[in-house]
Amino acid sequence: MIKLGIIGTNWITQQFIDAIKESKRYQLTSVYSRHLDTAKSFADHNGATETFDDLKTFFNEGDFDTLYIASPNSLHFDQAKQAIDHEKNVIVEKPAFMNVDQMDQIQALLKEHPTVSYFEAARNIHTPNFRAISEKLADLKLVQGAEFTYSKYSSRYDKVLAGEEPNVFSLKFAGGALQDLGVYTVYDAVTLFGLPTAATYYPQLVSTGVDGKGTAILSYPNYNVTLNFSKISNSYMTSEIYGLKDVIELDDAGEIQRVNYIDAKGQRSPIGEQTDQNPMLPEALDFARVISDPDNAKNKQDYDRWLKLSVGVNRVLFDLRKSAHIKFEGE
Repeated sequence: MIKLGIIGTNWITQQFIDAIKESKRYQLTSVYSRHLDTAKSFADHNGATETFDDLKTFFNEGDFDTLYIASPNSLHFDQAKQAIDHEKNVIVEKPAFMNVDQMDQIQALLKEHPTVSYFEAARNIHTPNFRAISEKLADLKLVQGAEFTYSKYSSRYDKVLAGEEPNVFSLKFAGGALQDLGVYTVYDAVTLFGLPTAATYYPQLVSTGVDGKGTAILSYPNYNVTLNFSKISNSYMTSEIYGLKDVIELDDAGEIQRVNYIDAKGQRSPIGEQTDQNPMLPEALDFARVISDPDNAKNKQDYDRWLKLSVGVNRVLFDLRKSAHIKFEGE
C-alpha cells in the first residue's frame, strides 16, 4: 500500500483522494495545509492519520512515501524539490512547473535521487479513450492537423469582475487559462503529434494581467494544430483530428468522455468507451503501478515516456507564454 501525503485541500485534491480510494492502491496518511483547522477537517473527512501546518515538520516527520501536490502553480517547484530531497515520490498537478529552468533543476535533482519517481498529473492522456484515439490515429492514411478546444467558465472569474485577484487569475501564482485548461490541449497535441517546430499564442488578457482565454498555433512540418481554451467563457465545440476525408472527433480536449470516428461518407462510429468513472482513476492506477514496481520493463518504459512528455509540455507552455510576452512574478 502506497502511503500518500498531500499538499492542497481543494476540490481537485478531493477528486484525487476519491480516485485513490477506488484504486485500493494508496492510503492517505498525511495532510498539510497552511491552516491546521483546514488540514484536520480534510483529514477527518478522508481518514488521514496526521495533519501539519508547518512544511518542514511535514517533510521531516510525516508518515508518507509519495506526495500529491495541488497547491497554487507557483508553489509546485519548491515543494517538489523538498519532496525529492526527502526521497518522496512526487505527483504534481499540472502544470508541474512554471518554466524550463525549473524543469531542468527538477530533472537534475531526480538524477541525484534515482529511487524517486516524478509524475505530472495530466489525467487526460491516461484514459482508455485517449488510448483509443492514439490507436485510431495510427490507422489514418494521412494526418492533416487538429483543433483541440477546452473552455469552461470559472466561478473564480466572478471575483475578478468584482475587483479581486484569485490565485488562478494571478501572475503571482502563475495563473491563467494556458496554465490551467490549456495544459490539457498541449498534452493532447504533444502526446499525439510530438513537439512542434514553432509555438505561438494569441491571448485575451483580463484585468489582473493573466490570459483569460486564448488561441495557440502549434506548427508541424506538414500541418498546424490549433488549441482553443478559456476560463472566462464556455464552449460546446467538439475537438477534431483531421485525416484526408475522415475525422476523429472528441467531445472536448480535457475530459474526453466520448470519442467518434467519422468516415469519408460522414458516418459516425463510437470508439473507446463512454464512462462516468472518476477521471483521475486511470492516472492513479498508472502511477501506483510504476511506484510499486519501478524495475518492471513496461513500467520503466511508461515512466520514461511520461517524464519525456512532461518535459516537452513544459517547453511548449513556456514557448507559448514567451511568444505572448506573459511573465509571472519572480521570473
